[in-house]
Amino acid sequence: MEREDDDESVSELLRDRFRLSSISIAEAEAKRNDMEVTEPVMACIADLAFKYTEQLAKDLELFSQHAGRKSANVEDVILSAHRNEHLATALRSFWDDLKSKEPQSERKRKKPPRKEEKATTSTVHILDG
Repeated sequence: MEREDDDESVSELLRDRFRLSSISIAEAEAKRNDMEVTEPVMACIADLAFKYTEQLAKDLELFSQHAGRKSANVEDVILSAHRNEHLATALRSFWDDLKSKEPQSERKRKKPPRKEEKATTSTVHILDG
């Protein structure tokens, strides 16, 4: 029972911090765009952002489980944005940029096929005659 109370208090703390961060970002964007946003609207934005993030986390968990993995990867994140084509495109572009900046030695390299393996995969036609 005590463990559940601890988990709940941690969840509430995270939720509150997320909402405060969301409100701070919304206020900064409003100021940057020379706009005024009321407190109820800020609270609504924070709640929507939190609910969206909860759904995103659930989707990521399901996608990684479906792929037989215990943790989500970048492909799961991109797949989770399938409902928003603009976001999915932006995520793919961001991921491609990150991959291009990664040092060659850290990238996973595919081993080139050996000559023997190449020969066994080609097709040979033998004519009867």
